[in-house]
Amino acid sequence: MKAELTGSDWWQHGKDLFLTTSLTESPLAPDYDRSAMITGIVHIGVGGFHRAHEAVYLDRLMHRRAGAGPRDGAEPIKPGGSCLEWGICGVGLLPGDARMRDALESQGHLYTLIRKHPGGLRDPVVIGSIHDYRLAPDDPEAVLALMSRPTTRIVSLTITEGGYNVDDVTGEFRTFSPGAVHDATHPGEPTTAFGYIVEALRRRRADGTPPFTVMSCDNLPGNGKVARTAVVSQAAMSDPELADWIDGSVAFPSCMVDRITPQTTLADIDELRRGLDIEDAWPVVCEPFTQWVIEDDFPAGRPPWEEVGVQMVNDVVPYELMKLRLLNASHQGLAHWGRLLGMEYAHEAAADADIATWVRAYLEREARATLRSVPGIDLDEYVDTLFWRFTNEAIADTLFRLAQDASSRMPKFVLGTVRDNLTAGGPIRLGAAMVAAWALGEEGVDENGEEIVIDDPLAEELLPLAAAQKAGHETAFISHEGVFGDLATDERFRRAFVEELDALRRDGARERLQALAGHTRVA
Repeated sequence: MKAELTGSDWWQHGKDLFLTTSLTESPLAPDYDRSAMITGIVHIGVGGFHRAHEAVYLDRLMHRRAGAGPRDGAEPIKPGGSCLEWGICGVGLLPGDARMRDALESQGHLYTLIRKHPGGLRDPVVIGSIHDYRLAPDDPEAVLALMSRPTTRIVSLTITEGGYNVDDVTGEFRTFSPGAVHDATHPGEPTTAFGYIVEALRRRRADGTPPFTVMSCDNLPGNGKVARTAVVSQAAMSDPELADWIDGSVAFPSCMVDRITPQTTLADIDELRRGLDIEDAWPVVCEPFTQWVIEDDFPAGRPPWEEVGVQMVNDVVPYELMKLRLLNASHQGLAHWGRLLGMEYAHEAAADADIATWVRAYLEREARATLRSVPGIDLDEYVDTLFWRFTNEAIADTLFRLAQDASSRMPKFVLGTVRDNLTAGGPIRLGAAMVAAWALGEEGVDENGEEIVIDDPLAEELLPLAAAQKAGHETAFISHEGVFGDLATDERFRRAFVEELDALRRDGARERLQALAGHTRVA
């Protein structure tokens, strides 16, 4: 029966065929021998995205190598080992990560991935590639020992775009941050991801164990380079010689990751319980689309990811810029315009004709001009696919989530495009308008008089600037050098921003969207 029914079949008919309250007994559970798994990858920052992306690719690979047949669109099985030496051990660094530890431990580290298709189709599968989880504050030494083992060959990261302790404008590591200072003065008792990585690498060097590869999976331009800066700089604070060794001996491949993964809700948990009679403390929901492009630089070895659809390339930059400046920038456009208009969901904003037309205009007129050629990608088709994904109402991705941490996301997804166009003499009007929509939203009220909730690590700094902006200091918000650098002193950007902010106040978001979408003058 397992081989004949897909996850969507089980969703529609499972209650008539099989009732279970255990993930291990589910007909959708892994068919490979999880008891034989060895930790080959330590992943720091286990959240929804990791469990919908990297862990899923490893699960596909183990499933195929076990001879269980194709899973989630994989290619035919190739001969070789089981790949069970690439099991994932998750690591949580914060006290709040105890919730993830408890959820996973309570169900043998299994969890359900629910792919939500347009039209209501659900396609669940139980993922088994994570076989262990450690909460670092409980036992730092156990985590360091695990990372120091020769069998651990990759340490991967999803610690959010703002988690690298690197200044967005200068690109320098913040050596003055409390975590960095603590880990430099107490290297054997680390508290940050980079403190753990540095200490584990120090131990491996001392023992003669080859270094592991450090792989960032966060949405950052040059995420491998950013990770290298963070790790080498952290090491240099306490041991410059070790820092030099890390810089010369450790690989930091960049990669581009893509799968929309909204936060799991109580409704998702209840729907899984009702649909399959499965109890899962923390399932993951995601869209059916997934993409992963990785720079192929793994001296210590790697899983054969290419067998399950990963693009292994020499240069990730074109793919990375495409994703950051098209998909992620579109998300910022949907979020900031949609929230001004009182919308709640991404699919709602993407289906709005005025917002959708504006986003397409931004991509075509300003973003695409800054991209390099992307091998194997038709950019027109890619943009069309974005809107097919954005309008998937089943995902119910919130604009609140997309707008979170905007002070970190806007510089990476939008302001780089603005800067490139300023340098090239290209158009910046739509980019400046997106910044103005964000700035106006930071004042905290939408056009219906309802509150816009702000969730940003720099809120204590940005909200007073937004208040000053509201009081008449039109460039107060963009004066924050940590976010905007010298853009506030660039006369062309400054003028465009002020004009768009004034127009938004005068005409409203919808009228401004319509005017801008038909606007062709280079500004």
